[in-house]
Amino acid sequence: MRRIGIFGWGIVAPRSPNMEAFARNLEQSESWLAPFEGFGPNNFLVGEPDFDFRDYREWIDARFPSNRYTRLVDKMDPTTLHAIGAFIQALEQNPGLERELQTLGTAAHVYIGTGVGNIPTISRISMELYRAQRAWDRFWSSAERNAQLRAYLTRHDDEGVDEAMPPHPETAPSAVRDQAEEAWNAYWTSQSEELKSYLETLAEIEGMNVEGTVESGKLKLIREKQRRKQQLQDDWGAPEPPWECVSADLIWNIHNTPASQVTMMGQINGLSLAPVAACSTFGVCLKLGMDAIRRGEAKAVVVGATDPPPTALLVGAFYRARVSAADGAVSKPLTGLRGTHVSGGSVLWIIGDYEYMSEQGFRPVGMEPLAVGVSSDADHIITPSKEGPRMAVHQAIADARVSPEDITSWDLHATATPGDFLEMENLLEMVPGSVTVTARKGTFGHGMSAGGGWELTAQYLGYERGALYPTPLSRDEVNPEIESLHDRFVYDTSCPIPEGIAGKLSMGIGGINACVISRPLRDD
Repeated sequence: MRRIGIFGWGIVAPRSPNMEAFARNLEQSESWLAPFEGFGPNNFLVGEPDFDFRDYREWIDARFPSNRYTRLVDKMDPTTLHAIGAFIQALEQNPGLERELQTLGTAAHVYIGTGVGNIPTISRISMELYRAQRAWDRFWSSAERNAQLRAYLTRHDDEGVDEAMPPHPETAPSAVRDQAEEAWNAYWTSQSEELKSYLETLAEIEGMNVEGTVESGKLKLIREKQRRKQQLQDDWGAPEPPWECVSADLIWNIHNTPASQVTMMGQINGLSLAPVAACSTFGVCLKLGMDAIRRGEAKAVVVGATDPPPTALLVGAFYRARVSAADGAVSKPLTGLRGTHVSGGSVLWIIGDYEYMSEQGFRPVGMEPLAVGVSSDADHIITPSKEGPRMAVHQAIADARVSPEDITSWDLHATATPGDFLEMENLLEMVPGSVTVTARKGTFGHGMSAGGGWELTAQYLGYERGALYPTPLSRDEVNPEIESLHDRFVYDTSCPIPEGIAGKLSMGIGGINACVISRPLRDD
């Protein structure tokens, strides 16, 4: 079985714009979380990524036309920019790695997933459309531009009134008056003969065809259409139609965009795709990459996960799902079980065929991933089952060709919710009771897809540098029920690396599980 090595890695995380800061911050036990500004005054803490895309401008300008950087900033969602930054960092681990990925052609792949996608872009464009639709309906539903409404307002009886007509906004309770106004305006807009006339003229304009040679005819047609549409707007004094107010950024920023942009930045020609597996995304991407290398389809694969900064939509959704803490204090795993904290950022690894990459002169970093086991609970959208994670763990151990007794350290998914108890109970039925356990979401929060990669990278960095990094957890904080199960946790001081095999479990929304089994680097 081909060995797999990590030959580059990059991080964007709270307080950590790069790998150096990430490693430095891990040496301290305090949390990296900060107050959330998205609702105005509130009690939420989040992991806001420390990120400035300008840090990468010099690298981009050295390889692409001068407008490339500006186009990325103008059109790309933070989710994609985070991934590009982490990728550029990963290339710096080994000189010549960038060129090698290009030379490999279709034998270099890119698998980068995202947990929730381009929420900042979707949120911004949705609000722009909402405002534009309100202005549009208000314009065409006004009596001066709506003969049907004028006729209705001058009626003296209700005979023949459309039953579908909503009540007048002034009759609605104040709490729902905005919605009533929107319904009223939308109804009368649909009745407007004036709008029908406008749309008929617009259809004639949009129905114009390219004439003459395609290239010159296309440009001439675009200019003529724009001129006529502007004249139409001026004739009516109308606001921009709502369909003109939806930015194309929405389709430039779909789930596969981070992976696609990394292929463009790295000039990588192999397969790129976006595995989406919620909190297990990084583990799933790692498995797919390892499998592609072991099948001989790839020599190197960029694997990763990327998330946007915390937004009001995401923080609110986590809270309504009853899994988010909202008391202004850090909620640490294994303690009060009050809930988790939303975080954003990215993590990318460049993995490769260990023998091939070493022969090219590239040095592996971190640990050696042996196997990734994956499974689905097939039970509940958010509450983990017992059997689903167990199947992933058993598969990973078997595929790694190690014994459960070989496992001496383990990193939990642990979201500071009641599920921590079941996860700990489950773990101790599969591995020795002497296992040293870490839980790190109290440090940097819960990146929907990147969090598992941050945790795995922290584990790998610790093994590389000779100590398990501390966590914010102190001995007197452990939940009594969990303490009755186990007491060998990594607390607020670092501890020596136990000899043996390391494990890490991630459990994603939808019941998607990924277990990674790893060992320290060795030369044989």
